[in-house]
Amino acid sequence: MSTSRYEDLSEEERKVYDAEEEAREKEEQAALPYKWTQDLQTVSVSIPLPKGTRARDLQVVLQKRKIKVQLKSASEPIIDGELFNDIAVDDSSWTIDDDIMSIELEKLSAHIKSHQWWPHVVTSAPKINTQKIQPENSKLSDLDGETRGMVEKMMFDNQQKAMGKPTSDELKKMEMLEKFKKAHPEMDFSNAKIG
Repeated sequence: MSTSRYEDLSEEERKVYDAEEEAREKEEQAALPYKWTQDLQTVSVSIPLPKGTRARDLQVVLQKRKIKVQLKSASEPIIDGELFNDIAVDDSSWTIDDDIMSIELEKLSAHIKSHQWWPHVVTSAPKINTQKIQPENSKLSDLDGETRGMVEKMMFDNQQKAMGKPTSDELKKMEMLEKFKKAHPEMDFSNAKIG
């Protein structure tokens, strides 16, 4: 649903729509052969394995934009596809503990200070709504000042977009225009547009 159509819904209709979307998303994610979570730096994937599985029983491929995990004894991979975005291969890793394979994919975007939420691990999997992601406040306090500021700005902008209100950048532009108007009352701003 487009943002404008969502904005046309009443508060009660939005609640119903949001609940339906959340239920659909949970059902789609539950059907995947793995579970995953993320923060701004990493994507963590957990894959349940048959009892007694060891590293030598697996074929694992972690490349800049690809992931594949397959039991050597199986005809089909557990996960195989193009990653949503690039990873830092040398900083990514996997382990097996108690028949659970844990994969830590280091987002390359975190290395270049261009933090981004992933809507899915592989592009062939169903997407989650990244605008509904609310990082835990305790996790925010763990971030350095610059990163924390970026995350808080992203959260604010996502909330503003969801409500159909201006983002922080748009608010700055509006504020600058208002200051300019006050400094130049002789000018006509009736046709001024912010873009």
